[in-house]
Amino acid sequence: MSDARAAAGPQMATKAAPLRRVGGEANEEAARSEPAVGLVVTGIGTVGADGFDFRTALGRHGYKYLPAASQYFLAAAKGALAQAGPDAMEAVGPEERGAAVGTNSAAVALHHTMDRTVTVTGAGDLSPVTAPYFSINLFGSRLATEHDLKGFNLTFTSPRVAGLEALQNGQRAIATGRARWLLAGATEEALPESEPGAETSEAGAVALVLEPETAARSRGVAALGRVGVRSFFLPPRVAASAEGAERAAALLRDALDALGHRPDQPLAVTAVLDGSPVGEAVAVALEEKVLDELAPGGRTAAGKPERVLAGAGALEPVARVAAALGAPAGHAHAVVTAAAEGNAAVCLVTPGGATPGGAAGAEASSAEASSR
Repeated sequence: MSDARAAAGPQMATKAAPLRRVGGEANEEAARSEPAVGLVVTGIGTVGADGFDFRTALGRHGYKYLPAASQYFLAAAKGALAQAGPDAMEAVGPEERGAAVGTNSAAVALHHTMDRTVTVTGAGDLSPVTAPYFSINLFGSRLATEHDLKGFNLTFTSPRVAGLEALQNGQRAIATGRARWLLAGATEEALPESEPGAETSEAGAVALVLEPETAARSRGVAALGRVGVRSFFLPPRVAASAEGAERAAALLRDALDALGHRPDQPLAVTAVLDGSPVGEAVAVALEEKVLDELAPGGRTAAGKPERVLAGAGALEPVARVAAALGAPAGHAHAVVTAAAEGNAAVCLVTPGGATPGGAAGAEASSAEASSR
C-alpha cells in the first residue's frame, strides 16, 4: 500500500470516507458523510476506577461477575442517561437505539487469568460466567440488553482512537438510517503489571448520549453540545521522516475542514499524545503549522495546544471530549489524539447549541440532508 493510500484512512472494520488528496481543502463528499450534525449530546457519564463499587453504582445483584470494564461502562451509561432525562429513550423504539464502545485493554486482565487457568489446571476449570468475555465484542452486550438497544451494538479497538471511533462510526450509522439515538463512549480496565504500558494504564469509562436536536428540544432538554470525529492514518515511517510534521499537518487540516471548522473562528486544542514518532509529528504539526495557519499571530486561536501525556488506552481522549462539553458554552474545542501505530483522530467539540463552523456548519447540515 502506498503512503498516500495509507494516509487516507485507518485500516479498521468501518473506514472513513477516503480523502482524494492529502492537504488543502477536504473533499466535499467526505465532509457530507462525516458529521451527523443533527445530533446533540444530552447526557454525559464518567466513572473512575478509584473507589468504584459496583454495588453502589449499579446494584447489589446481577453485576458481581461482570468484568470491571463492563461495570464501569454500565455505570457511566447510567449517569449519562440520568442527565439526559428519564424520558430520553421513550420517544425512540428499541430498533432505533444504537450503542458503540471503544476499548484497548478491557479484556487483557481477564485474558491473563484465563491463560493461567488453561496452562495450570486446564480449560475445564474456566469459569462459565466469565469465559464468554474472551470476546471483546461482549463487553458492551450487557448494556444493549439492559437498555433494549437493538439498532446496532459496535465495539472498536484501534489503539488510542477506539473511543473516538465509537463516536464517529456510531454517528455515521445513524446518518445512514440504522438508528436515531446513540449511546457511545470508551471503557478500560487496568493492565496487569507485566503488560507493556501498565505504568500508564487507564481504568474507568465515559459515556455520551446523543439524540436528534429536535427530539431534545421537544423534551425541553438543553443540548450540551455537538461532537464530530474524523479519523485518519499516519504511517509511523512517514511520521519519523523529514516530511512527517508536514504530512500530519495536511491530515489535520483536512480533518478540521471536513468537520466544518472555519479558519476565522477561535479554536482551543487538547492533544493527547505519546512520545512516539507519530505523536511527535502531530505535536509539531499542531504547534508550528496548523494553528498558525488557522489563526495567524494567535488572533483567533485560544492559546497554544494543551498537551496531555497519553496513557495506555483509549479513555483519555473521550474524557477530554466530555470535559470540553461540560465547559461553559463558547468557542470550539478540538481534541486530537494519535497512537504509535499510526492511528489518529480529531474530535471537534462545539459546546452548547451552536452549530459547528456557524454558517459553514449549517451548509454541511443542509448538504448532508440532501444527500440522504
